[in-house]
Amino acid sequence: MPLTVRSLHCYPVKSFRGIDADQFELTALGIARDRAWLAIDGQGRFLSQRRLPAMARIATRLDGDDLVLERAGEPPCPVPGEAGVSRITEVWGDRCEVVDAGDEVARWLAKALERDDDVRLVRMAPGFRRGQKRPERYGEGTTTQFADTAPYLVANLASLERLNEALVARKAAPVPMNRFRANIVVEGLEAFDEHAIATLEGPGYRLGLRYPRERCVITTMDQHTGQKHPHGEPFETLRGLNPMPDNPRGPAFAELAVLEEGEGARIRVGDRLRAT
Repeated sequence: MPLTVRSLHCYPVKSFRGIDADQFELTALGIARDRAWLAIDGQGRFLSQRRLPAMARIATRLDGDDLVLERAGEPPCPVPGEAGVSRITEVWGDRCEVVDAGDEVARWLAKALERDDDVRLVRMAPGFRRGQKRPERYGEGTTTQFADTAPYLVANLASLERLNEALVARKAAPVPMNRFRANIVVEGLEAFDEHAIATLEGPGYRLGLRYPRERCVITTMDQHTGQKHPHGEPFETLRGLNPMPDNPRGPAFAELAVLEEGEGARIRVGDRLRAT
């Protein structure tokens, strides 16, 4: 089977639902507008499904250059594009200068997430760049928006199929790829061979695959309902099937990646890829 791009996914707001599309623009920061917004609490601490599983029920939509938030039973919430009030937050210890989307968006989020306290939506301040703690792995000049680690996450369809076979053997339900919130899903590799290749080259671009992605409890949450699996699946099965190289108790799934060539190129579903 030829190695191809199977599906593409953008997550405009960290921990909210993503957007599937046939093509996206590639940038040094990741797929254009991926993890470009972040929800924070009233103390300026970032929120994710680890703390607030209900975030999985908030859908995102891009209307041209504008972001729109949606939740069943609520009117859509357009997010202003202009600069707002400046704030400071941290993402995994990285101090970030951000701008606030405003009180109207905050009120909508508090209602949609059924919270009594303050919830703000923010994006990176113009000109601010968030560097990497591991430049030796991801490159000295590599920056991200609000992704946990690297700009891109590349997953392998065969690895999901192998995981689901193991889950069914344990009498657990199979899981969809959205549990792993990858940007690029490829088809044509053997299961977990994404950890054994250095680059993926497509028409006009090259991605460098740098390290396995250690998974967390978000994998146990249904990405439509926000409900957590009562027995911690697929986390428990995955850590026995594909542990991290530096942490046998941590499960690995998908590969963290950077854009080596192709700033501004477009990646498309069906692209033929070459692995090295």
